[in-house]
Amino acid sequence: MRKVVVYELLSLDGVAESPDEFIEWDDVLDDNLGRVIGSQDAVLLGRGTYDEWARFWPGSGIGIEPFAPFINRVDKYVFTSTKPAEEWTNVTVVDGDLAAFVTNLKQQGGGDIGVHGSITLAQGLIEGDLVDELRLVVAPIAQMHGRRLFDRGTAKRFTLTRSVTTPSGYLLLDYAAR
Repeated sequence: MRKVVVYELLSLDGVAESPDEFIEWDDVLDDNLGRVIGSQDAVLLGRGTYDEWARFWPGSGIGIEPFAPFINRVDKYVFTSTKPAEEWTNVTVVDGDLAAFVTNLKQQGGGDIGVHGSITLAQGLIEGDLVDELRLVVAPIAQMHGRRLFDRGTAKRFTLTRSVTTPSGYLLLDYAAR
């Protein structure tokens, strides 16, 4: 069975919104991202993330490694009730029951199913017990404002499976759902 893997960039205080304001990319973070996406062949996106990314990534070329080639070729499922204005390759619009769709997708053959950004979607998947792994990058900064990944729903338990501290102070944390 396929796994749903939520990959989020967070500040120390749990902010996931606008990570470009507090994440400073380096080779270690690029290598970690490559490890995360290396097993994924599908991505779930919320409408807001889709709209933003569909304007940026298709024209980004291969210069932004390792994510640009990955996100431009991978199968993308966008959860929305209306057709997006922006076109992008390998996109399927999903307007229906999140749990039923993801459960069905997990039962099909293939690699991991990634969730990148898409805070509301990630929250819904966590609340619905549809997430198999969390892969978090925690930046050494308290952002003090913005939407947090863990600010709603009921308590969920996860088991730490990997932790790495980078030379620049980032925490790379992998958790498995219990």
